[in-house]
Amino acid sequence: MDVFESMRTFVRVVQRGSFSAVARELNIGQPAVSKQIVALEQYLGGALLTRSTRLLVLTDQGERFYADCQAIIASLEAATLSFATGQEQVAGRLRITAPVSYGRLRIAPLLGVFLQRHPNVQIDLRLSDQMEDVVKEDIDVAIRIGRVKNEGLVAIPLGITERRVYAATAYLERHGTPTSPEQLQAHNCIGFTLLDNYDIWNFTRDTQKFDVAIKGNITSNSSEGVRELVLSGVGMSLSPDWLFARDIENRSVTTVLDDYRAIALPVNAVLNQERRRSARTMAFVHFLQQALSPEQAR
Repeated sequence: MDVFESMRTFVRVVQRGSFSAVARELNIGQPAVSKQIVALEQYLGGALLTRSTRLLVLTDQGERFYADCQAIIASLEAATLSFATGQEQVAGRLRITAPVSYGRLRIAPLLGVFLQRHPNVQIDLRLSDQMEDVVKEDIDVAIRIGRVKNEGLVAIPLGITERRVYAATAYLERHGTPTSPEQLQAHNCIGFTLLDNYDIWNFTRDTQKFDVAIKGNITSNSSEGVRELVLSGVGMSLSPDWLFARDIENRSVTTVLDDYRAIALPVNAVLNQERRRSARTMAFVHFLQQALSPEQAR
């Protein structure tokens, strides 16, 4: 068994959420992908994933190993970048797309630092919650949150985004505070429709898993819209920490079900295969890997 290649396959499976998607991407059979993961688990001496008919869930050990794999792969990308940037100048137009809120709160504040390091780069930042066609729109780097669906493109891990259930104090005063995931079914839960299975909220506690079919009278395809709905007291949402960071600080909202952990979402830089040969593109990706690492997070 090639341990490093098995690690790469494991990371792909986590990012895409299924063995079949990775099999299609690698142009191999699904049993071959499953065999690699099983061999890796046997090599490590423990389970990495819990399989079900609907989804794959990382075990606690698997989650730690996934983070380690990302770091190892990132180191290889850094070494490759170091070689590439020694041959090609980091300059020219860099077209970036990102989800609106994540781009505004997490990407845009970093761009000044990147431009100080690479003053010959010109950045075109596009913020949209709709996934632009990377090839058709000539995008250099697309920031994606959640499972990457675009087969044939390269997805480079940047980290994960933790999520919690958020609600305005006024909403909780009117409707009460849930103390278990099952109690969410009695609340007005706001669905973010750009996520797969947005109406199923997944939690873990110790070794237990909880899949809750949420109910509510409003959904949105905009994370900014979800935030405003929560702030206005319409309902509660399962949202990334960065979306409500300032609202938590000023106590406009609060978190509930803190004894349970929601399934985190992967964050990837998605690019056309050809862009891996671009020094400016890979310089930016490597910069994001460092800037968005847990050590640098707020």
